[in-house]
Amino acid sequence: MNASSPRPEGLVVVYKPRGITSHDVVDGVRHILGTKKVGHAGTLDPMAEGVLVLGVGRATRLLRYLSGLDKEYEGTGLLGVETDTLDADGTVTHTAEVVVSRDRLEAAMTALTGDIEQIPPAYSAVKVGGERLYRAARRGEAVEAEPRKVHVDAFELTRFDPPPFDFVVRCATGTYVRSLVADAGTAVGAGAHLTRLVRTRVGPFGLDRAVMLNRLRQPRPIEEAVAHLPSYRLEHADEAKAASNGVCLAPAGIEGPYTLFGPDDALIGIWRDTGAKSCPEMVLAPA
Repeated sequence: MNASSPRPEGLVVVYKPRGITSHDVVDGVRHILGTKKVGHAGTLDPMAEGVLVLGVGRATRLLRYLSGLDKEYEGTGLLGVETDTLDADGTVTHTAEVVVSRDRLEAAMTALTGDIEQIPPAYSAVKVGGERLYRAARRGEAVEAEPRKVHVDAFELTRFDPPPFDFVVRCATGTYVRSLVADAGTAVGAGAHLTRLVRTRVGPFGLDRAVMLNRLRQPRPIEEAVAHLPSYRLEHADEAKAASNGVCLAPAGIEGPYTLFGPDDALIGIWRDTGAKSCPEMVLAPA
């Protein structure tokens, strides 16, 4: 990159292929755009593929407003085979005959929707006692995390051809889809593991907005990182200058965090009403 060129910044929505890590994608974006300041808003396992949202430059600071967005997946489970990782990358730990009806599997999947408790897989990045679970699992140590509450809007069967079955999942962040598949298999007495997973949506970002890494040229505008939030536009330059210095303003009457723009339509940061004032949660330094 030319020394006089502006540093790249904005949002990148990539289609991560199967077989590489999310960090591999981050490294690829860094190389293509010629900048080190790249981060992602939620990982995908190496065997998974699909939508991966990344921030570049100042947009990395906005990723926390994306990490909690709902997600959608489509995938395939295999009944009758269990693995230690709950997916196809693991070692087979148990097999069983598959004698399962469509109605029984659908009932098991429906029971795993709504607000449920889920135990993070042994091979996951969840920390217990300050250590990632997968590190203990690789040493052969049995360490189990506490159950966590997650929300699953839908876990629907789309193709039933046992032992394989296809499904779609719509869920809140923090949900382990491979655990849903394994738990459904356990519920029908056959066991199961995940063999294919495609993330089709992260919040407003679907497959139609994702590009292959080798086709990436420029990030999307930084404003797209927080386009799902309500917004408020200041009318006067002096207000915008004060806001850029972190000064609280009069409340905007908007619930929750919202984007604050100056009269020139430049994104100043993220604000939140707190009683009689509107104060910054995050002020973006000028580009």
